[in-house]
Amino acid sequence: MHGYFGRYLRVDLTHRRIETRETDSIWMQRYLGGAGIGARILYDETDASTDPLGPANMLAAFTGPFTGTRVPSTSRHHVMARSPLTGIFGESNVGGSWSVHFKKCGYDGLVVVGRADAPVYLWINDEHAEIRDAAPIWGLDAYESAAWVKGRTAAKATVAVIGPAGEKLAPIASIPHIGHVVRTAARTGLGAVMGSKNLKAIAAFGTREIPLADPARLEASVKERMEHIKTVTETFRKFGTSGGIGTYEKIGNFPLKNWAQGRWDGVGKITGVAMHDTVLSGRKACLNCPIVCGRHVKIAEGPYGPLDGAGPEYESLGTLGGECLVDDLAAICKANDLCNRYGLDTISTGATIAFTMEAFEKGLLTCSDTDGIDATWGNAAALVALVEKMGRREGIGALMGEGSYRMAKALGRNAVEFVVHVKGLEPSAHDPRRFFSHALNYATAARGACHNASWSHPYELSLTAPEIGIDQPQDAYQIDGKAEFTAKLQNMQTALDCLIICRFTQVGKAVTLSDVTRWLSAVVGRDVGVPELMEVGERVFNLKRLFNTRAGISRKDDFLPPRLLTRNRTGAELTNQLPPFGRLLSDYYELRGWGEDGIPTPAALQRLGL
Repeated sequence: MHGYFGRYLRVDLTHRRIETRETDSIWMQRYLGGAGIGARILYDETDASTDPLGPANMLAAFTGPFTGTRVPSTSRHHVMARSPLTGIFGESNVGGSWSVHFKKCGYDGLVVVGRADAPVYLWINDEHAEIRDAAPIWGLDAYESAAWVKGRTAAKATVAVIGPAGEKLAPIASIPHIGHVVRTAARTGLGAVMGSKNLKAIAAFGTREIPLADPARLEASVKERMEHIKTVTETFRKFGTSGGIGTYEKIGNFPLKNWAQGRWDGVGKITGVAMHDTVLSGRKACLNCPIVCGRHVKIAEGPYGPLDGAGPEYESLGTLGGECLVDDLAAICKANDLCNRYGLDTISTGATIAFTMEAFEKGLLTCSDTDGIDATWGNAAALVALVEKMGRREGIGALMGEGSYRMAKALGRNAVEFVVHVKGLEPSAHDPRRFFSHALNYATAARGACHNASWSHPYELSLTAPEIGIDQPQDAYQIDGKAEFTAKLQNMQTALDCLIICRFTQVGKAVTLSDVTRWLSAVVGRDVGVPELMEVGERVFNLKRLFNTRAGISRKDDFLPPRLLTRNRTGAELTNQLPPFGRLLSDYYELRGWGEDGIPTPAALQRLGL
């Protein structure tokens, strides 16, 4: 057994029972790890009747064969459950250090079921796991809680923890992972799943060696590539994920005013370059990552200081900033910090505030509804105040914490016409009117409007993947071949989520698929080629689709909201186009081997061994 320990922890909180289970060896080949094995267990052990906030729902966290190895940018794991926000497949991929510490305890994954009768946390350390009392920290924020847990376990431990939003079951609650850096499993409300189980935190620290088939070969191959990785990601490292905001706004990809505006003169104040020149105090990296994209900011004084902590990334600046037209970088940093403390998904939080601002503008909400907060576009103080309300679930924050789609349904009237979501999940900060691949991807991704499911926009701008037939960037508005292009990238990114390796290794072709398969072969001790890797990705993508079709998802749900299908984005030099969605989706279903209703056919499932 190489690259794995061949076992995972299963914790039943209702009966306070912890057991070690063997991982099916066939699964390691068919699903590899991470998103694959986790999805298989979630599919097998839950069904359409499982209450996302009930004890039968499971929280699954799985590492991959790359986790904890010398392969760069692989300190990651995949977290899954039935989502309390969408009711379908919920997942989030998170970096930092928790995954490495956990895997070095001697396990590949963790499954938690049941519900404790009082607040608890898990402590996992070198093949030992126990359930401990967390009553003293119930109600504290994520940072306070993590510090308390570390003080009672190990100073070097990493703590996956929920804040008050997760405790109060906000469907947009996240799971911050606090170690030497802060990274968050943010999307689809997985923090509320922890809260529903009375599980405040999961702390891990391990020292076991991970078995590798050919460590010398792996070391030499990675070392050979390392200088190239550092060279091509130098600008990315300097300015972080938000370094390209100015360019994205220029080409029409950056979201503005709840996706309704084309141009914004305030964008220059919130870019990664602006952050670098003002509030940036340092850079933070996940374990064993040469890219170092994380930001650390410091604000000494003013209405949003003092603040000394993790800075906002691209998506957070897009939603808390661009979507709300807030150009006060200090206020966005404060809102981002509050999301970390309360345990809120910054994407859903910012999008819901933007929706609230439009509802306020249209008269569906007034100051009496918003607890006296003047929820007007660009109001930085209102942004921060509304995050506070959402984190505590007080006043208007109780409704906003449900996410924008549920809020729209509660407001009624024409609110559903300007709420922007797919299957209940607010989109990432990339515009499908600028990249037709994302029109398809948002509609068909398992968790909803998620750019990471295909991460295809760089491949419509500049990247190539000749190993899978993408020999040159594809025109963003091309229709013929767009289905195949999008599906290939969805399969590839899904496979990478099984290994697991960060998307940002693809920047500048720092790491290629050929590198990935060469490293995987050295880790597991058998030759793994690109076709096998892509088949795993396709298998897991279809497995997630089966989970969703069992929950009632079909073509009726594979849509884009009216704003992204009917309202063109205009402004100087913009080239955005409305996607011809019906044609694109039909082509995609045919390419996938799915029926007209969007359900995988028996032939497709048989071909994939499902």
